[in-house]
Amino acid sequence: MSNETVVTAAMLAIGDELLSGRTKDKNIGHLADMLTISGIDLKEVRIVADEEDAIVEALNAIRGKYDYVFTSGGIGPTHDDITADAVSKAFGVPCEHDAAAMVLLAEMYKRREMEFTEARQRMARMPRGAAHIVNPVSTAPGFIIGNVYVMAGVPQVFQAMVDNVLPMLKTGTPVLSLAIACPYGEGEIGTPLAAIQKAHPETSIGSYPRYVGQKFSTEIVVRGRSQDVIEAAGADVRAMIEAIRRRKDIAENYQAEA
Repeated sequence: MSNETVVTAAMLAIGDELLSGRTKDKNIGHLADMLTISGIDLKEVRIVADEEDAIVEALNAIRGKYDYVFTSGGIGPTHDDITADAVSKAFGVPCEHDAAAMVLLAEMYKRREMEFTEARQRMARMPRGAAHIVNPVSTAPGFIIGNVYVMAGVPQVFQAMVDNVLPMLKTGTPVLSLAIACPYGEGEIGTPLAAIQKAHPETSIGSYPRYVGQKFSTEIVVRGRSQDVIEAAGADVRAMIEAIRRRKDIAENYQAEA
């Protein structure tokens, strides 16, 4: 019996600016890195516009499929920051000004001698019953409801919120990896590599082509949750590379002698 524990996650990145190209997303890669370190598999990422129905539809499509869903964007003070409304609608609860969040923000703006305007008060809105995600950068909290973790889109704030969220999560068996340099292109290794993958179903084998000068090569990466299984697959990959090399040597010698 395997003692491996698999924990899965999805991400929903929210914002018109992501889809228009005006903003280049930095949060997806950061979350993927942090979850991988924690032994949580990021299985799906969706990017949606600042449209309530689109957010609700995407969130309801993924929150039942995975252990965790993380969102970024749309919890600021402007009219198009509608993530709190959409998440509330997805869960069927009211979106309201959270009393504790109102106190946090009111005190912060008082210290800064700034007016706590109606627009700024929007950052205290969240689904009824949601718990806070601490924001050490700019005070306005993210929130948690069910298995959904709603965080800011600003990368510095998002990263700080992720740091505060990770200790709350159950984690799985970390994924290990083994990288093998292959001097041949994918066209030459595709068929035997597929056979190796089929023979080692507990691993995930990826091939990443490279082109330098006039020569194709490939980096082959074997991933798995056990050192034994990735080493076994890795041995077969190395044997494949050696078999191709020998076949090429024989062909070259035959041509030279012809």
